[in-house]
Amino acid sequence: MSLFFLIILGLAMGLLFGIALEKSRVMEPGVLVGQFQFRNFIMLKMFLAATATGLVLLAVLNGAFDVPLHPKAAAWGPVIIGGLILGVGIAIAGACPGTALAQVGAGYKDAWAVVAGGIAGAMFYGYNSGWIMALFDWGDAGKITFADLIPLPFWALAVVAAGGLIALMVLLEKLSPAGQENERCDVEMDASQGGHAPHAHPAE
Repeated sequence: MSLFFLIILGLAMGLLFGIALEKSRVMEPGVLVGQFQFRNFIMLKMFLAATATGLVLLAVLNGAFDVPLHPKAAAWGPVIIGGLILGVGIAIAGACPGTALAQVGAGYKDAWAVVAGGIAGAMFYGYNSGWIMALFDWGDAGKITFADLIPLPFWALAVVAAGGLIALMVLLEKLSPAGQENERCDVEMDASQGGHAPHAHPAE
């Protein structure tokens, strides 16, 4: 594949991802903050659906076409510390690196600050990755997966896990229906500052 083709493919996938975020409302600050406050579960349902779909596709590719897996090393330090930093940032900003770009496209003016902060953070990490990795590089378990620990082939384990995630989604939907969640995820904000009134589009 040429570099030009990969760039076009990446842009196309990013565009589709952004559209999915906007249509599902997962990019809205009220949805993101509401998830951390356990007021709505729109974000969790979408992530569970995406993970289950990915598991089924990987099961087919690995089981039927023998496509090899390339898991990253399981390092508890970076995962725990990085996850905590990311979670706190999402809860405070009402955005994550992916949704911030979708928010910019939807007209949220304060999302530009999140994008700028993400770029600054990436630059800081890039110039200081040595001591940062040395500080948090603990609990490295190597490239290990659940398939290495459980006597089942990966494709079978992936299908079982996907089934469990789908069951969890169904349970969440019964306990917290989507119609009720849409009413709980709106945030009162001044549209001139990049927010929006409940049930209104950011640009209105």
